[in-house]
Amino acid sequence: MTDTNDTNDRKLGGAGQQGRTLSMRRPVEQSRVKQNFSHGRTKTVVVETRRKRPGGPGGKDEEQQQRPAQEAAKPQFQAQPRVAPTHADRPRQNEQQRSGVVLRTLTPEEKEARDRALADARLREADERKRQEAEALRRREQEDRERKEREAAERRKADDDARHRSEEEGRKKAEEAAKKLPTQRPVQTSDEDEAKTKPRPGLSVKREVKVPAPTRTKGDADKRRGKLTLSNALDENDDRSRSIAAFRRRTERQKKQAQGFQMPTEKMVRDVTIPEAITIQELANRMSERAVDLIKLLMKQGQMHTINDVIDADTAQIITEEMGHRVRRVAEADVVEGLAGDTDAAETLKPRAPVVTIMGHVDHGKTSLLDAIRKTNVVAGEAGGITQHIGAYQVETKNGLVTFIDTPGHEAFTSMRARGAKATDIVVLVVAADDGVMPQTAEAINHARAAEVPIIVAINKIDKPQANPNRVRTGLLQHEIVVESMGGEVLEIEVSALKGTNLDKLLDTILLQAEVLDLKANPDREGSGIVVEAQLDRGRGPVATVLVQRGTLHLGDIFVAGSSWGRVRALINDKGEHVKEAGPSVPVEVLGLNSAPEAGDQFDVVANEARAREITDYRDRKRRESRGVASGRASLEQMMSQLKEGARKDFHILVKADVQGSAEAIVQALEKIGNEEIGARVMHYGVGGISESDVQLAAASGAVILGFNVRANGQARAAAERDGIEIRYYNIIYDLVDDIKKAMSGLLAPTLRETFLGNAEILEIFNITKVGKVAGCRVTEGSVQRGAKVRLIRDNVVIHEGTLSTLKRFKDEVKEVQVGQECGMAFEGYQDMRARDVIECFRVEKVQRTLD
Repeated sequence: MTDTNDTNDRKLGGAGQQGRTLSMRRPVEQSRVKQNFSHGRTKTVVVETRRKRPGGPGGKDEEQQQRPAQEAAKPQFQAQPRVAPTHADRPRQNEQQRSGVVLRTLTPEEKEARDRALADARLREADERKRQEAEALRRREQEDRERKEREAAERRKADDDARHRSEEEGRKKAEEAAKKLPTQRPVQTSDEDEAKTKPRPGLSVKREVKVPAPTRTKGDADKRRGKLTLSNALDENDDRSRSIAAFRRRTERQKKQAQGFQMPTEKMVRDVTIPEAITIQELANRMSERAVDLIKLLMKQGQMHTINDVIDADTAQIITEEMGHRVRRVAEADVVEGLAGDTDAAETLKPRAPVVTIMGHVDHGKTSLLDAIRKTNVVAGEAGGITQHIGAYQVETKNGLVTFIDTPGHEAFTSMRARGAKATDIVVLVVAADDGVMPQTAEAINHARAAEVPIIVAINKIDKPQANPNRVRTGLLQHEIVVESMGGEVLEIEVSALKGTNLDKLLDTILLQAEVLDLKANPDREGSGIVVEAQLDRGRGPVATVLVQRGTLHLGDIFVAGSSWGRVRALINDKGEHVKEAGPSVPVEVLGLNSAPEAGDQFDVVANEARAREITDYRDRKRRESRGVASGRASLEQMMSQLKEGARKDFHILVKADVQGSAEAIVQALEKIGNEEIGARVMHYGVGGISESDVQLAAASGAVILGFNVRANGQARAAAERDGIEIRYYNIIYDLVDDIKKAMSGLLAPTLRETFLGNAEILEIFNITKVGKVAGCRVTEGSVQRGAKVRLIRDNVVIHEGTLSTLKRFKDEVKEVQVGQECGMAFEGYQDMRARDVIECFRVEKVQRTLD
């Protein structure tokens, strides 16, 4: 800021003086003040100074009063921002300002407006100070950043200069070493090199090769570095030379030549793991080879493949060995190895309860006997009075616990009885004293022998008047079962489930047999066992009844059962109580599976979910492959049989049951129905209610839906009515089998049965106008009926077979002519009749066939 006096301020404003006006004011002194702002901005303002005489009007007091006002009105600018006045100073300044001469001439409104303008000016000044402070801070930061960049650039420049100096020194040393080396000899042949370099016997020649360090020549000092710019291109004095990269490449080549360097040509041999099936890309990755090389090798062998094709393990092994790698074959079934665990040590085994399976013929009192032991009434809840499910229970006796497995006796439940015999320690064979040994009794004996378990014979219903236990003992001799009372080793007890006779003796016999067997298991390990039954409950989801054979099953354990897996969410015993764990020989219901497993599947506890998913995926894939192979084989057999014997009809069926065992038994029973002309084909079977997807599958395949102890939901019923799909419900298995037999019998072609009616001999042939030839006959045997089938026989040879069109006696049409009477007959569409021919009359009947 500068302050200059203008001597011409008192003159009148002219053309060259802008912003000055004519006035009659008292003489004043004017000066110009130049203000400097940031970024080089300046501004010039005019400042007027009024002077008065000391003794004049106003005098010194007026001057003193005007001076603060002039100083306040004079703009003041400093290089540093000034701190805003405090609230205590502002009233004093306002009083000084109000004491000026100018304020005495203003009205109150003008004073108020002036105060507002001053307040706004102070606010603007404060904002300006803040902005200047922020601008100063930004400038300082920018200066610091620029300073750091300059320092970094200087350091880089110093490093580059040092590197250039070191390169220059190395280049000079290299030139000096090159001048000292002898001249290069002519290139010799490989034979001459071998002859010269081959050491003589008895002498050891050691050759040292000095490799010059990569240096730069003196001519490279002025070499252009970096990109080609316009100034470098237009510079005529700068000759282009080789780059630093080219010089380094040349140095590397010289170094390799001096050392006799050769690229490694030995191939790395790898151990390649080959599964049962692998893609070409994966096999190439495991060998670290190019996939195109594998495809070329396959093309040489006459196989056209792409990079994503799957090849078998044998082909992959041939390719791997051809490429020079080592092969290690692994099977996909290795994922289930070690699932069952190691054999338990003898010191870890502890006694366990025996598992007893009740087996026998249907309606021989198996469930009633078990109810009498358990003091329950399970048989009252069974449809038709027969057991159609397999159940597991545990009974507490005076001498310990006994686990019972109740199996159905109907012939359709063969698989259930086989599973019961497989999971048991002792088989109790129940035979009715009034019925004797029956087919399912013999089947139960065979299952027990296959499982190699001891048999205890329980002769039931001895309270009936017609009971004959000796008949049962002699009947068992036919199946090589010799009871103890007849000198054998098989224990037998006569019991009565209705009266409760000898039940304690039966339990004691079972515990005695278990003590002889010395049954033990290790409870301190992961649980494993067998799935006795499985079902799909609407409220609880998939539920599996399992029998723990060794180890202990806890809540939260992750286990695998067939192609299903899950985490144990709840354990429920046979009394409906929730338990936290289940030890050996304990039957429990398990909740938490992702799907219902197959009855008879082995279950095992695994470490984590990843292991469980890996095992179930493998088992599910294998099951789908086996089903696909079986269906393909059946289709081929059907095609061949159709070519040989004609078309075979299939009765398509879709089965849904409440439990897995019942569904399996129904499917096995249906597959036995049929003959060479018709057969039952189960399109799908499962556990749970009938859903809309089942109806859609039945509509696509033209199948009948059979529901065993299940019902269809609302959407499924609506879809079935819309598509015309028949849904049949059953709760007794033999009713289901009988109905399917009747339905399949209706699809069989009926049998044509021929019934002989009579014979007539032709006596004379008459030609009648508009009618043709009419044979005059005499009925010699049986009777002749109008509309029946006839054969014309001449010399014991059938000449014609057709239908009678006319049968008259005298001149009247009649329906039948008896033996010994004469009549006139005419054939439909046949006129070649002669005397002495014989007419045989018969009737064809259609007889509906049935399936045995």
